[in-house]
Amino acid sequence: MHPALSPAVLAELRRPRPYPAVSILMPTHRREPDDAQDPVRLRNLLAEAKERIQADPEVSRADRIDVVGQLDRALAEVDLVHAEDGLAILAAPGEHQVWTFARTAPARVVLSDTFLTRNLVSAQAAERPYWVLAVAADRAVLWGGNQERVTEERIHGFPLTRTFDNPDPERRERIGDTPSTFRDEETKTFLRQADTAIGKVLAADPRPLYVVGEAPALALLDAAGPIAKEATAQIPHGGLAQADVETVRKVVDPAVRAHAEQEVADTLAQLDKARGRQEFAAGLDEVWQAVGQARIARLVVEENFRATVRDDGEHLVPAEAGETGAREDIVDEVIERALDTGAKVTFVPDGTLADTHGIAAVLRH
Repeated sequence: MHPALSPAVLAELRRPRPYPAVSILMPTHRREPDDAQDPVRLRNLLAEAKERIQADPEVSRADRIDVVGQLDRALAEVDLVHAEDGLAILAAPGEHQVWTFARTAPARVVLSDTFLTRNLVSAQAAERPYWVLAVAADRAVLWGGNQERVTEERIHGFPLTRTFDNPDPERRERIGDTPSTFRDEETKTFLRQADTAIGKVLAADPRPLYVVGEAPALALLDAAGPIAKEATAQIPHGGLAQADVETVRKVVDPAVRAHAEQEVADTLAQLDKARGRQEFAAGLDEVWQAVGQARIARLVVEENFRATVRDDGEHLVPAEAGETGAREDIVDEVIERALDTGAKVTFVPDGTLADTHGIAAVLRH
């Protein structure tokens, strides 16, 4: 299974494919007894996908054999023992991918010339991903984190390392000491390399950045370039360049939570100002109409807000799951369309938007 989503990965997933591009999505469960239904649902959805491929006259025999084989290989990669809240199996001629994500998705099978990605897009936004850069005089390590996990990332040259030369013995004899590792030119050069590398990471995948290291290392990194000064937070704590994942998570977690709380407060203040300027949409129907007109600057959604609706041509009206025309993942569709039109998306705790029924938006001028 693929471990993490990123803007670049999502862009790749959303490009056109040869028909049939098969998307199988379903909710999964982390605990007993609900998880007992997951293998049954998965087998049924896989069987439905194969039947539709076999019955589709637009699918050539060669592509039929290929895609059915891709689905079988994808099934062998599924690990329901370590399930999250949603599962996506994507298969097309010559390829297959399996994704798990921490956001539920309605069960469905779709055959098209693109993969169905709205649930993956909203899941990536809801994860609140961030970067951690741990620096020392001889090592710089990059960690990627979200609400679920922290993992070391080996991209753009990370981890960076250097080897110390032995201090000059004559100098040591003369002054009885060795030069400070945070004053020598080689360390400054090394940290400039770290600054350049993290700049490339942020350009490819912008996220909040937490920089961790001893105070002298942070000060030197500040002088090396602009990145550390612009970080979400600097945390003076040595040893993380050699630390395990749990230690890293514990050290950065207070700063991550503080940033999330501040982001919620700032977002609610923006909503209040927008309401006063009449640049505000409240409730799912108003937000749906605004996103269709590409008018949303910032979308705000409660973390577990869900709705099943149908479109009567003028408005969204409540519907039951399975009802003709029902759209069970309309919230994820709104999120994907908002992101596509350049909007910022912020998730807030359940109950925060009670007066707007779980969803609101700041509109563009």
